[in-house]
Amino acid sequence: MPPRTRRPAAQFRKNLLEDAAQRAARYLDELDTRAVAPLPAAIARLDDLDTPMPAAPTDPASVLARLDEIVGPATMGMAGPRFFGFVIGGALPATVAANWLATAWDQNAALATATPGVSRIEAVALGWLIDILGLPPTTQGAFVTGATMANFTALAAARHQVLERAGWSVEADGLFGAPPITVIVGDEAHPTLIKSLGLLGLGRNRVVRVPVDGQGRMRADRLPRIEGPTILCLQAGNLNTGAFDPFDDLCAAAHAAGAWCHIDGAFGLWASASAQLAPLARGIGLADSWATDAHKWLNVPYDSGIAFVREPGALPAAMAISAEYLPVGDGARNPADFTPELSRRARGIEVWAALASLGRSGLAEMFERNCRGARRFAAGLAAAGYEVLNDVVLNQVLVSFGTPGVTERVVQAVQSDGTCWCGRTVWQGRTALRISVCSWATTDDDIEMSLEAMLRIAATVPTAVR
Repeated sequence: MPPRTRRPAAQFRKNLLEDAAQRAARYLDELDTRAVAPLPAAIARLDDLDTPMPAAPTDPASVLARLDEIVGPATMGMAGPRFFGFVIGGALPATVAANWLATAWDQNAALATATPGVSRIEAVALGWLIDILGLPPTTQGAFVTGATMANFTALAAARHQVLERAGWSVEADGLFGAPPITVIVGDEAHPTLIKSLGLLGLGRNRVVRVPVDGQGRMRADRLPRIEGPTILCLQAGNLNTGAFDPFDDLCAAAHAAGAWCHIDGAFGLWASASAQLAPLARGIGLADSWATDAHKWLNVPYDSGIAFVREPGALPAAMAISAEYLPVGDGARNPADFTPELSRRARGIEVWAALASLGRSGLAEMFERNCRGARRFAAGLAAAGYEVLNDVVLNQVLVSFGTPGVTERVVQAVQSDGTCWCGRTVWQGRTALRISVCSWATTDDDIEMSLEAMLRIAATVPTAVR
């Protein structure tokens, strides 16, 4: 095609995008020095947003400025190095940049014929993930919104497979009159797993719960007798302790009875990518399906859940659709055949960028550094006389400062101080400060600065037990 003269609108768009990039870069740079939690004045200013919708168009540059000036200061510093409140990593620079580029491409990543570039890169990223996580080579995968939908998607394949073995097509005939499915979970299964079971029509209250040990691991000796179509849901990385279920024993017992084994590995699945941490996940490859969340510990932007299924064909059997207006493929992998959505963004681009930029060694180093930081928190707090409640095997630390009321006050003071931000939990009857170390940006200096703040703050609570 002959070259075309740049239109004024194109120059305006370029200026707007450059302005956005500058504002975003400034925001990220300031995370090192600003309070992690937004200040009360910034939250109060959000009231300025409560105006009637404009009657006429508004200059996009002023729209962007308004976002930056009002919403930006009221955000939690989740992208920074000292946010330890949830299992959330800050997005790697390569993944932020890839996200911007993918947004500019604006691809509906559903069909390989229509969007060959992004469909291929998602297939490549899935292949890399299956390799580094040590999953069986037959495994197929799908990029979804988060761990909830990753569990939902993998469990939909499980539902399909266990009912097909019983001679029932759930996709065609639904659950009315279907053979009942028994679902077995641990007592500390994550709530989003239970939500996924409810969405699938398997019931939130019909689950059979198995007792756990003092670290939240399912007790293999208390696994009930398995009969008929059954799905056993296990956990890699307990929400509070980071502990792993004993996969070897549980998967062997389940498979001997013909059950399907699913692992919720929202963040713990990533341990398999480190030779140092992989022993924690021993036996993880024995399962039939897995769910994880790349925005948690792979440090990519929202949203980025991933579902994996060992049995070829089980995932598309539960998810694939067709319509006359959709282009006929040439045999290439159509992402929409593996996911709940037809229209979807190309989430795999940021995952590919993370894996390509870090490589195997960088990936392992990030996970191991975060776990080292968690151990440092535990050692420093224990040395000061505070009670660390869990065995710190991964990146999670639970600490009690005495009575529930005292611990609550310490948590609130840590959150208000601004040096770092940690969450509060109640685990096996104990109220605790919960520290999750997940970010690529967290350095040893960030750990020391945050530990000093915790100790300083706890010392100001007179009845804190030391």
